[in-house]
Amino acid sequence: MGELRERMQQALILQGMAPRTQEAYLTAVEGIAKYYHQRPDTLSEAQLQTYMRYLLDERHLSASSVRVAIMGLRFFYTQTLRRPWPQLPLPKRTKTLPEVLSREEVARLLASTTNIRQHVLLMTTYGGGLRVSEVVRLQVSDIDAGRGMLRVEQGKGRKDRYTLLGPRLLAELRRYWQVYRPVAPWLFPKQTKPEPLGIETAQRMYYVL
Repeated sequence: MGELRERMQQALILQGMAPRTQEAYLTAVEGIAKYYHQRPDTLSEAQLQTYMRYLLDERHLSASSVRVAIMGLRFFYTQTLRRPWPQLPLPKRTKTLPEVLSREEVARLLASTTNIRQHVLLMTTYGGGLRVSEVVRLQVSDIDAGRGMLRVEQGKGRKDRYTLLGPRLLAELRRYWQVYRPVAPWLFPKQTKPEPLGIETAQRMYYVL
């Protein structure tokens, strides 16, 4: 997208969008541009509608994922291009209960990990009651060993909060630190770059077990 991507990213920053939202919206516009092999600012309303049906019927994306794609495209048209947005209907959200593991299931999950990094990331996720988007963005300075607390910055609702840091998890975090010495400021950085671990990478740690 080149210049269009830069303009959209600047608009997202000016609107105060969270980094994850910025990434999702940019990905939505890049996706439709690749699908049509065409600049996204030249697409018609009919092409937008066809692409939404493609996401639902052929890629079988969830309604919530398609809603994010539509919101990303709407932002691109209204905030970046300053054009009217066609009234594309948003798919209805499907309400599902979150998957909650029992203590025994969590114990089996942790016992099946293959390295300390994987073990401690999953233990921190479940021990602190964190979302995957929150655990990958933890910083070393978020660990408050003295008070037995773990600070979660910009969590759901973009509000900072504290969660309990039990002695067992603290001991595992110290063991992890001694082995990996993660690149500051991130507690779980990428292995090749001084950036936080990707959400998809953290999710794979769970699903491969």
